[in-house]
Amino acid sequence: MQQSRARLFKEYKEVQREKLADPDIQLVCDETNIFKWTALIKGPSETPYEGGVFQLAFAVPENYPLQPPQVRFLTKIFHPNVHFKTGEICLDILKNAWSPAWTLQSVCRAIIALMAHPEADSPLNCDSGNLLRSGDVRGFNSMARMYTRLAAMPKKG
Repeated sequence: MQQSRARLFKEYKEVQREKLADPDIQLVCDETNIFKWTALIKGPSETPYEGGVFQLAFAVPENYPLQPPQVRFLTKIFHPNVHFKTGEICLDILKNAWSPAWTLQSVCRAIIALMAHPEADSPLNCDSGNLLRSGDVRGFNSMARMYTRLAAMPKKG
């Protein structure tokens, strides 16, 4: 567990140093628990998520970085690889393709890449996966944009 803490402190210092370097990701460590983090990520441009800000929750295991963190969306998102109710994310690096070389910051980048390039063949959200698999990209984009506006964009007025 001591190695995990040391690694997380190192990542924390790196995040503080690089805040301006990656404006699409804002990673924050819980003040009382180094194993709990949240992130705000910006929806990638030229996607139905553009303009949205999505909150992620990280639960980091005690044997990190040998085991991946558990990450889920707290913000509702219409995406084939995200469970609509729980926010669970289907991403290989969070499961069987994890490597200790990954950091919490690089996991956020991978999630942003997944948002831009959904994998409809392994859906956690069957409705969005079915739209993409049937070729209804317009329908998918419309639903994803609607949920982005409802859940991930600041309310005006």
